[in-house]
Amino acid sequence: MANELAAKFWLSQGKHKYAKIHMREAHYAYQRWGAKRKVEDLEAQYPSLLAKVSTKNKTVLQTTSITISSTSSGNTGVLDLTTVVKASQVLASELVLDKLLTKLMKIVIENAGAQVGYLILPSSQRQLLIEAQGSVDSEDVTVLQSIPIEHTESVSPTIINYVTRTNETVVLNDATVEGNFTNAPYIQQHQPKSILCFPLINQGQLVSIVYLENNLTTGVFTPDRVEVLTILSSQAAISIENARLYQTLEDKVKERTAQLAQANQEITALNERLKAENLRMSAELEVTKQLQQMVLPKQEELETIEGLEIAGFMEPADEVGGDYYDVLPQDGKVKISIGDVTGHGLESGVVMLMAQTAVRTLQESNQTDPVQFLDILNRTIYRNVQRINPYKTLTLSLLEYTEGRLNFSGQHEDIIVVRTEGQVECLDTSDLGFPLGLEEEISDFIAQEQVQLNSGDVVVLYTDGITEAFDINQEQYGLEKLCQVVRSNSSLSAEAIKQAIIDDVRKHIGSQKVFDDITLVILKQK
Repeated sequence: MANELAAKFWLSQGKHKYAKIHMREAHYAYQRWGAKRKVEDLEAQYPSLLAKVSTKNKTVLQTTSITISSTSSGNTGVLDLTTVVKASQVLASELVLDKLLTKLMKIVIENAGAQVGYLILPSSQRQLLIEAQGSVDSEDVTVLQSIPIEHTESVSPTIINYVTRTNETVVLNDATVEGNFTNAPYIQQHQPKSILCFPLINQGQLVSIVYLENNLTTGVFTPDRVEVLTILSSQAAISIENARLYQTLEDKVKERTAQLAQANQEITALNERLKAENLRMSAELEVTKQLQQMVLPKQEELETIEGLEIAGFMEPADEVGGDYYDVLPQDGKVKISIGDVTGHGLESGVVMLMAQTAVRTLQESNQTDPVQFLDILNRTIYRNVQRINPYKTLTLSLLEYTEGRLNFSGQHEDIIVVRTEGQVECLDTSDLGFPLGLEEEISDFIAQEQVQLNSGDVVVLYTDGITEAFDINQEQYGLEKLCQVVRSNSSLSAEAIKQAIIDDVRKHIGSQKVFDDITLVILKQK
């Protein structure tokens, strides 16, 4: 009621801007109180003051609430649980950085009761940059301007630097007369009233800082509003990290795609020169075969892996496909990937290279959650596959090894495990993922399983170029025969097991032409 009366007073004085602030506060408070008829009455009487906060459009919802107690003051506040859940869903669903920052600023300003708000992100050089700014009086949010906080008079660098150092939230009900910043140059010069500055933290690391002001009213940032923002801050921090990671990944893939596009242009020009000699297809396949071999891990890399013997093999077919495997050690863990692109030729090779680049980028970005890992990877592959050939897909298994434990996710061929006592286990991966590049959203299909390895246990990864290799009589090699060869040679070294399998597959194929890439990775627990 006090806010409503204040709004009427300022309206009578012709101060429409001040009246608008207080009327919005009254409207919000009546909603929180549950005074539905009063809310409708205000909206009917003052439509120009409440144009942006009608009960149909306002982000703050009233359908669900929970009561929270403050042990420090003994007061009880009301936290809008629906607001928190819905706002968190909005933030979690956005991966594009500029769109995420726009949504975040609107949510924060509206739920905090702020006049203006700023989002500050640390740069790679640890400089604090304003990357988003919004106002309650405007629907527009300015994003990605990268303004150093020292180069603007819109925020208090002293408060922001304090929050950066301490990771503590600063709440000032009247900044000019209370708190530790009354003598700060910004406070002295601009005489602000209510200030709220809080960090967004993910996994113990500062992701960004939110700085809010309301220079019309003191005590705006009440404990219940701070509580809502505190809960939202965790999701906001995660979403910003994911969006920045996604942007980095997109940039790297675009760069690689541009390089591949240039290479493709060069190959096309070469094909034109070779048309008279009917060498276009062979030249194209040769380039793809070379690219495919170039990205494989070197033997010296495999020998540095602790805890595992690793032996890898890949032989492209005459009509080269899109097989690949990789082994990436990092921080005591080992990421192992094996994949197979549908079809043959240059397009399959390009998709394979994109997948290999994206996996390495996510690994370097410390992305560990398998659902997010495969989901981001698929989004990137999907969008680029639509440009290249919408009928291309990729099956991919991701394995993470650490201290005898092997976690695996993603859909590919069965994983063979042979125990030291001769027992053979075939681990089905069909329910752990979805073919990449087929659908844009696959997170609901991704799962993870774990297997414990003991000394001498053998793990076999392969592509269907082995199990579906057929002889001159069209008889396939098959999974059962592969398991038999592994079990018979499981006491040998990883390199010897690999060679035994390759020799047996070659014997089976005989003089028949090899129609698909043959890829094999042997892991043996030391």
